[in-house]
Amino acid sequence: MPVALRKVETVYQGYMTLLVATLASDDGTTFKREIEHHGHAAAVLPYDPVRRTALMVSLPRAPVIWSDGPPELLEAIAGMIDGEDPQACVRREALEEAGVELHGLEPVGAAYASPGVSSERLQLFLAPYALADRTAAGGGLADEHELITVMEVPLDQLWAWVEAQRIEDLKTLTLALALKVRRPELFRS
Repeated sequence: MPVALRKVETVYQGYMTLLVATLASDDGTTFKREIEHHGHAAAVLPYDPVRRTALMVSLPRAPVIWSDGPPELLEAIAGMIDGEDPQACVRREALEEAGVELHGLEPVGAAYASPGVSSERLQLFLAPYALADRTAAGGGLADEHELITVMEVPLDQLWAWVEAQRIEDLKTLTLALALKVRRPELFRS
């Protein structure tokens, strides 16, 4: 059923923008939907094919804590695309958050993170890295108060967490599944 966007009103603007959209169905009936907009993002799961590890970050997320989730969420590296291409974004975020320089990026795809409420479209990548590529401590930018802990996770452990449903971040789950499909030999003992 085709729907037409009739009107969009901004009801809040801060770190994110909250909008109310008025839509009309083909029979002329109108209805409203809320939209959360904060821009588009990119995420990457760096993996070391020699040591069979993934480089991940753990950090507190207010919405997760508020909804009785864990106090910190284990995630793939990600960030907001800020006037740059998605590849530049994940390279910048990988250095800031995990102290790793990424060279080759393997595109996985792009998807809307939560299309029922958010306009965020997420570009996803895998990226091989080596121990020599870890050139800084990571941890994020101090002025962003991200409180990031960098973790190098053995791939067999990551897969055990996937199977035990302990990976609760959708981008991370998607990237772990993509790595398992593309490089199954890295998960074998």
